[in-house]
Amino acid sequence: MKKIAVFASGNGTNFQALLEASRKDQSKFEVALMVCDKPGAKVIERAEDRGVPVFVFNPKEYGSKNAFEKEILKRLEQDQIEFIALAGYMRLIGETLLRAYEGRIVNIHPSLLPAFPGKDAIGQAFDKRVKITGVTIHYVDEGMDTGPIIDQEAVRVEETDTRDSLQKKIQQIEHRLYPRVLNEILSD
Repeated sequence: MKKIAVFASGNGTNFQALLEASRKDQSKFEVALMVCDKPGAKVIERAEDRGVPVFVFNPKEYGSKNAFEKEILKRLEQDQIEFIALAGYMRLIGETLLRAYEGRIVNIHPSLLPAFPGKDAIGQAFDKRVKITGVTIHYVDEGMDTGPIIDQEAVRVEETDTRDSLQKKIQQIEHRLYPRVLNEILSD
């Protein structure tokens, strides 16, 4: 079983889905650490309530991305983390972590990449009135949502959908797809 760290910045519903999946008998991964760059984010409470160790930092307290990524890296090494899953972590991963975890960082994104990269992908899709959007899981590289795609699943946008209803449909897919994909790529 591989020890993973989940990086998140917000509510933490994908963190929770990964944690619940990791606690099933057939899981190939254990959520051993939650990393958050937003002190006070809901995901911190979710992790603490479920007994998952937490590393929280405020990027503004560091002189550079390299400086806080070195601190993260120390903690990842201390906890013997083998793999990183980004789950609503709203920062680009820098060279320090990319080099140390090359090929071992994945991200989940709420669109069918390459469409609607970056922030508010659901809002972008909704505003463009697309008929199909979805979820993408991809390896992380130095770009914004540009790494090699591992898996995708489409979500139909209905005329009656609101941003909120579309977000709920996408989250349902995310919460099922992310654990399955992680189990597949961590099974060796």
